[in-house]
Amino acid sequence: MTHPPLSRSIAGRCAIVTGAASGIGRASALLFAAEGARVAVVDRDGEAAAAVAAQCGGEARAYALDVADAKAIAATVARIGADFGGIDILVNNAGVSSFCALDDPVYEEVWARALAVMLTAHQRMVRAALPFLRQSDAARIVNIASTEGLGATPGDTPYVAAKTGVIGLTRGLAVDLGPEGITVNCICPGPIRTAMTDAVSEEHKVIFAKRRTALRRYGEPEEVAHITLSLVLPAASYITGVAIPVDGGLMARNA
Repeated sequence: MTHPPLSRSIAGRCAIVTGAASGIGRASALLFAAEGARVAVVDRDGEAAAAVAAQCGGEARAYALDVADAKAIAATVARIGADFGGIDILVNNAGVSSFCALDDPVYEEVWARALAVMLTAHQRMVRAALPFLRQSDAARIVNIASTEGLGATPGDTPYVAAKTGVIGLTRGLAVDLGPEGITVNCICPGPIRTAMTDAVSEEHKVIFAKRRTALRRYGEPEEVAHITLSLVLPAASYITGVAIPVDGGLMARNA
């Protein structure tokens, strides 16, 4: 198998980004569009997705999709592939906050939703996109996990389990799809300013960041998006199966 030219451009390539109406997904969609990609902005909130697609400009299109719905995934990905004439890049970013105590009456419901949205949906998106990705000369898959997949915060077991599973899924997919030249990697964001962390007061953000991260600050969604971009470049042809923390040094710091 020969690899494509080691280009650092995604201009003209079709990229799907799930959970793209806000946070890391929105930042990724906007960055990809700025780099010339044709972006499928996918989110459960169709109106918000449309607003982001309008900001992207160019050939960006919005698609309303609840990634917990298997039939809807199959239909939406097929539609995207037809609309854009192919799929080159898939970023599985959709997620939900899942803090829940073990003895909470709704724990089972929270657990099921967490795994459905943040783990099962990832493999379904990959499988639905695979016929199109196989036609690309530089197919790239990036799964967004979390540093919660590398460690754990008390009271967060559904989220921790889902994100740990994403890291394992990434490795498995990388091994399965490697012979076809399809790379599969995962990013583990740490404390990032997104809708999920809006509930944390600014005071507590500062305290946590100074206590836990080497850079002593929260990160911005755009800082994660740029690492995602690096992984989906045609030139990123010999990196696969890895989990990259984008965490300001949280996992590196002991004290």
